[in-house]
Amino acid sequence: MSSPEPSPSISADALAAAAERRTSQLPAQPSAAQMAAEHERRQAFRRLIDPGIVRPNSKEQAVASLKTLLTIAENLLREPENPKFQQFKPTNTTIKKNLVDPKGTLEYAIEVKNFQPFYTFNPRRMDDLETGTAILKEFVDLENERADRAARSKVDQKAVAAAVAQQVKLAYMDDRKTKTIHDEREKERRAARATALARQAELRETSPIPESPPPTTRMPGSGHILSEAGPPPSYESDDEGSDRSIPQTS
Repeated sequence: MSSPEPSPSISADALAAAAERRTSQLPAQPSAAQMAAEHERRQAFRRLIDPGIVRPNSKEQAVASLKTLLTIAENLLREPENPKFQQFKPTNTTIKKNLVDPKGTLEYAIEVKNFQPFYTFNPRRMDDLETGTAILKEFVDLENERADRAARSKVDQKAVAAAVAQQVKLAYMDDRKTKTIHDEREKERRAARATALARQAELRETSPIPESPPPTTRMPGSGHILSEAGPPPSYESDDEGSDRSIPQTS
């Protein structure tokens, strides 16, 4: 059984050359000065949007202008060599409404061609276009998110209002149902009382009136009662003016 052949040794110079090749293939890292310059450029674009566009215009107009600028910038980034996207006429209805008339929306170079004013993009400002597009997209995406939240909140408020209205309606219907039941029961009680009163009146009309017994009067004295049974007992006296004797009953 043969032993494995030893791998050939790699010189230090070859290793250093390979490391240098790998390092050269990596993207160059920006310096601190370059990063500071890029940050300042992005901040400048942010200031162009707010306060430049946002503050002097209404919210609806500012959002419409930002969306129009974003569309123009994205078209240029997608097809930078297309002449149709490299310039626009200020007499265009959308351009006039969203870029010419509002304040702070026109920050591009102006050229005059064929006696017609055009706003033309300068290809040498491609870096600025990329940065400006990114900042525009940040603001437009943020505004779209706010609008979505407001719309959802409005829908939620409508749902809550509808639920409250439904509860009020159900409570009102329950009250009406309770009142109807109460009225029906009261009507039944009144009918029952009227029937009882009518029955009593009918019984009084059809029943004979009982005859009253002969009156009796209790007289003072011996306790005899005057009645139709016979003549009253006689009272006898020996002398005139003497006391009358009370007859003895057997």
